Amino acid sequence: MIPRLLTTAFIIVFILNGCGKKEKFTKPQIKPLVEAVYASGNIVSENEYQAFAQVDGYVADKHVQDGDPVRKGDALYTIQADQQTARYRIARENYELALKNFSENSPVLAELKAALTTARTKMLFDSTNFIRYSNLLKNNATSRAEYDRMKLVYENSKNDFLLAESRYKRTYDQLQLDLRNAENQFRIARDESDRYTIRSQVDGLVFKTLKEKGELIKRNEVVAVLGSANSFYLQLNVDELDIQRIQVGQPVVVKIDAYPDRIFNAVVSKIYPLVDVRQQAFRVDATLTEKLPGTFSGLALEANIIIRQNPTALVIPKNALLPGDSVIIRSESGYRKTKISRGITTLDEVEILSGIDSQTQVKIN
Repeated sequence: MIPRLLTTAFIIVFILNGCGKKEKFTKPQIKPLVEAVYASGNIVSENEYQAFAQVDGYVADKHVQDGDPVRKGDALYTIQADQQTARYRIARENYELALKNFSENSPVLAELKAALTTARTKMLFDSTNFIRYSNLLKNNATSRAEYDRMKLVYENSKNDFLLAESRYKRTYDQLQLDLRNAENQFRIARDESDRYTIRSQVDGLVFKTLKEKGELIKRNEVVAVLGSANSFYLQLNVDELDIQRIQVGQPVVVKIDAYPDRIFNAVVSKIYPLVDVRQQAFRVDATLTEKLPGTFSGLALEANIIIRQNPTALVIPKNALLPGDSVIIRSESGYRKTKISRGITTLDEVEILSGIDSQTQVKIN
């Protein structure tokens, strides 16, 4: 008997509460309304990149520290490798020797040139004697034997000159070729050596260094992060369900965790067409329209990308809207359902474009 009485009492209380519930009505308000897409992301420095090692070795010198300003071409790290150092030294020495041997003061060419000059002088002297003896023979002033002897002396000195000339030209050409080859080998060794010096590719700031002097470095290992010191942009993640609403040029309102008391503004500058399958989101970049108070890359942020906005929108609560874009209104003649046309829609409010006005009483469901 007691359970039946308790059940009856509960039903009575429920009916009384239902009967006492009042219907709520509201009038549309004219107020600013903004439709936005939420995005999370980070602050990223312009031209930010990771510096990689191109060779294996160990850190011989670390030229920068975190936060240091750098110019394009400045050395960040010097990597040491014994074999490479030896190759570079040998190539440089060979080039210097080849350059010396082919220079104006070349000792090799100087010796050959002196021999060539001597041979030319002797040939000219013997040529003069040979001509003189030829004339003497014509005038029967000398014997045939003396003439033949002077002819042989001249021919020998002429052959010696031609041999010295050939030796000089051959050596000259060979030294020129040796210099060209040594220069190429030295250039290759120097280019290889340049890979052992990691340099900045931008004018900017060293945000992070990852290696210290004496540590081993592997090829393709990241050793530093660099970027612009004065220019930053937003790297946003937009849900794939919202990406079709995003367009370049849309304004962005930004809240950065590191600056909780400030609101920043930006503009959508680039939309990337490939989805990140891990996050089910698209990357969207936005350019800041104002300068940040610090030079910190990687700061976390939240942003609202403005899709549409109306400073004088006619607005009702979203829970007053019925399926099919209609509302219940109250007038002197009673209640009736009426169709509306809506514009901007947020989580809590709906913009009314037509169907009711600011004096209409709308039921809140």
